[in-house]
This record gives sequence, structure tokens and C-alpha cells, in this order.
Amino acid sequence: MQNPFQKGDKKQFQRIVRQEDCAAFDSGQVHPVYATFALARDAEWTCRLFVLEMKENDEEGIGTFIHVEHHAPALVGEQVNFEAVLDSLNGNEIICTFTAKTQNRIIASGKQGQKILKKEKLEMLFGKLKHG
Repeated sequence: MQNPFQKGDKKQFQRIVRQEDCAAFDSGQVHPVYATFALARDAEWTCRLFVLEMKENDEEGIGTFIHVEHHAPALVGEQVNFEAVLDSLNGNEIICTFTAKTQNRIIASGKQGQKILKKEKLEMLFGKLKHG
């Protein structure tokens, strides 16, 4: 694992809200706005942008937690701008805070964690789950 970053470094990602990002369950669509679970996916991706530059070829990142506070809706077609800030690096664990904004509104904020592990270790862990 390499670390070219310092606390406070930032990564950005933009998402245009799509129909498939809206709140829907087996019973159908709930609201025609950006779903919390889709927002969490994109927040994790934004934080993962740090991992992509830190991991070696024989390593991979894996999410450890995500905390999302959903403050306001975003409509289909609106651009949501995510910003992840490197909060801490403890060994192989990366912790980021993030915000998501559309126009001048903060629609979400939160915190996300990932660990960088050897691919071999992950394969062993996943293999144990498959074979009980």
C-alpha cells in the first residue's frame, strides 16, 4: 500500500441523478428523487477514489462502514457534486468524510471507511463464507 495523500486531501465525483437512482423497492417507486441507498453508493465511490491510488496491484479495497445523513432531495436530471475529504489513515484503514451538493444545497453528508487488504486474503475470507 502506498500513501501519496495527507489529511484534508479531497476527491470529487459528479452524478446526474437517473431514474434508476430513485427510491424504489419491490412494491414500486416510493419517490421520484435520489434514493438514500443510491446516494450512499456514490458517496462510497467518491471515497474509494483515494483507495484506487493507494492500493498495489495485489491489493483491493473493501468498505467497512458508511454513515449517511440525507438532508434534502435531488431530482432526476440534477447534477450532484460529491466531495470526499481524507479524515484519517490508520494502518490500512482509510476514513473519509463526504458532502453531496446540488446547486447550492447540501443534500447529504457523512463518513465512510475502507480497508486495503491483500487480494489473496480477501479471496480466502470469501472462500470460507462459500464453503461454510
